[in-house]
Amino acid sequence: MSTDGENEFFCDGITEEIINALAKIDGLKVISRTSSFYFKGHKVSLSEIAEKLSVSILIEGSVRISGDILRIKAQLISIKADETFWSETWERKKDNLFEIQDEISLLIADKLREYGGHLDISDHLVSSRTGNLTAYEHFLKGRFHFFKWNPEDTNIAIEQFDQALAMDPQLIDAHLSLADSYSFMAVAGFAPREESWMKAMEAIQSAKSLDPNNAGLNYMLGNQAFFTEANFSVALKYGYQSLAEKPTYSEAHCFVSLLHSLRGNLTKAKEHIFYAKSIDPLNQETQFFEANYYYRAKDYAKANLILEELLLLNEKNLPAIVVRIYILIKEHRLQEALAMIEKMPQETFTPDEKLGLIGLIEAVSGDTTLSSLTELEEHAKDPGAHHAHSYLFIIYANLDRYDDALKILDHIFDSKSSILLLGFSDPLAEPIQKDPRYQEYHQRIYPTVSQAINKKKKAKVINESEARAQLEKLKALVDSAQPYLNPSITLRSLADQTSIHPNHLSWLLNEYVGENFNEFINKARIEHFKNLVLDPDNAHISLIGLAYESGFNSKTVFNTTFKKEVGMTPKEFQNNHK
Repeated sequence: MSTDGENEFFCDGITEEIINALAKIDGLKVISRTSSFYFKGHKVSLSEIAEKLSVSILIEGSVRISGDILRIKAQLISIKADETFWSETWERKKDNLFEIQDEISLLIADKLREYGGHLDISDHLVSSRTGNLTAYEHFLKGRFHFFKWNPEDTNIAIEQFDQALAMDPQLIDAHLSLADSYSFMAVAGFAPREESWMKAMEAIQSAKSLDPNNAGLNYMLGNQAFFTEANFSVALKYGYQSLAEKPTYSEAHCFVSLLHSLRGNLTKAKEHIFYAKSIDPLNQETQFFEANYYYRAKDYAKANLILEELLLLNEKNLPAIVVRIYILIKEHRLQEALAMIEKMPQETFTPDEKLGLIGLIEAVSGDTTLSSLTELEEHAKDPGAHHAHSYLFIIYANLDRYDDALKILDHIFDSKSSILLLGFSDPLAEPIQKDPRYQEYHQRIYPTVSQAINKKKKAKVINESEARAQLEKLKALVDSAQPYLNPSITLRSLADQTSIHPNHLSWLLNEYVGENFNEFINKARIEHFKNLVLDPDNAHISLIGLAYESGFNSKTVFNTTFKKEVGMTPKEFQNNHK
């Protein structure tokens, strides 16, 4: 909320850290960064945001920086009840940033548990990334610029990451972000490809030496194994290692979904892409991988709907363009496919990709001249002509030249062609799949890989006798000490008074009693109010005054809770008992 927007990167960093912290809590669905940030700066109603993200509760907040002081506001909004059920403001020194983020994340998690249902919450959700706050600020500035996805801002990001690492070489997030930046520059063609890849690999190796189990690192290693080594099994292994460390990693779920769809395991592919969609629905990358899943599953109508939306948002989205053309060819809408290719700017496709697409259209159409095929075969003599190899394989498959098609496949292994690896099981190559030799290659290219994810151990469930004993202990305290009269009572403070661990108390109330914390406390307050309102000595006190004396601090909450519990308004109750 700084007037010049100078500290926007700081707010983004705090927001992302809270998202990551809450996403660690098992059973809590938290929308990822890209989809959450989609609405930043847009005038959209809260109900519309909730609908687009498929969530029932929104967290909204702001950051203001004055000197070395952070002023942070946050509130939780229930869309169904149309109410803000919690809000808080903090003023803290910027030096204690990680402690602040942990404090806020824990408090938000506690309030979600009190309002909603049982959650096991760790004692800490945010750990310190670095002891050097200035290095961390450079890292946040770098992230802020990197997510603008253009060469100018990416170069600024690289400078910021370099400055962060000069101050703290142990800051693994800066190494990984540096690798991301150089990879983007290489893939997009904004910097010399080989040099940028080398720098990306250096950053990845530095990160690996710091923490080989890091989720982001293993995701990058998986992409490297697939796209530069054409090694399916190693790529999938890294993908699962990434998810074992961070089960809510939407990008890793998209990647694993892609790998499963290539192998033909569509059940697993669907499981991963639908999970990614549930937590990152507005990310265009997630949407593309969903479209690609439908394409691989041969549900071309659903794939087309998503691809058309993506191309409306960005007409230069190359992966969406290519799959859209593939579907047109698959559906024998060959003139439409050809027209789409021809209207694209010259730089959209590599020469071999354009030649391959036209050659494929000629082969599928039954054009006996096959004028593009001869030229493509000439280009394919270059061992590095991966697009030419991939399209030749698919064209030969459609011409029933299976021997020639299978000879091409060896380029996957000797040239490490990920492009050919993608084309091998493409629906366009379907005719060759009936050849018995295809299955031999399939097993060689997509070997079986262990898919086990080491899931966190579930918290020990309290047995029946323990639950009864703890419930009696809780009821005795409620009756004697009347903790519900404190308007600021929390689940954690009640847990302290009963000497029951907060996670156990949460389970006891939600799973054993069948009430969340707020319902349990407010029921006790309602009973207290009923006793007060029926006492003639209190006739001079207003109903809301008695409500406040019973522990309520909101007239709306009191009236709503009373009507829900008793089936009538407080005034009706009072009149009925006069």
